Amino acid sequence: MSDSSPVHPAIPVVLDVWCALQCPDCRSALDDLRALRARYGDRLEIRLRHFPLEKHKHAFAAAQAAEEAAEQGQAWPYVEAVLGRVEELNRKGEPFLVEVARELGLDAEEFDTALIDGRHILIVDADQAEGKAIGVTGIPTYVIDGERLDGGKSQAGLRERVEEIVDRLLAGQEA
Repeated sequence: MSDSSPVHPAIPVVLDVWCALQCPDCRSALDDLRALRARYGDRLEIRLRHFPLEKHKHAFAAAQAAEEAAEQGQAWPYVEAVLGRVEELNRKGEPFLVEVARELGLDAEEFDTALIDGRHILIVDADQAEGKAIGVTGIPTYVIDGERLDGGKSQAGLRERVEEIVDRLLAGQEA
């Protein structure tokens, strides 16, 4: 007689990453995020949370552009492309955000319109408000299983700490 208990798919562990797409420190966190994605695959859901800092004058627009990329189904490729070229964003500003969309084969005109009409402002504002409410002060900051890991001053050891938490949570699912 076989066991007929239903098999429940594992729920992915959620890692919120608070960052700004014009932040060099957030760009350096990309390697850790790629490594985490490679190690855990779909068992780890990495969610971009927006925390544009005033010192990065194009970060708010970049956050809105990232939301448009998400709407067009290309959130992470867009985020990685913009973060990978922070200096260009610094020099070119908002036209660069549309340029990256075009390079990725996205509807660049829709990006341009979204930046003008502000359709994604509420999402960015809500992320920033939530970040402030939970104590985010520097970026990148990770939140996993209710624990806030601040990488604003140093990212040393952060990926290892995230891995410890993910491993513990995944082991708990298997028990």
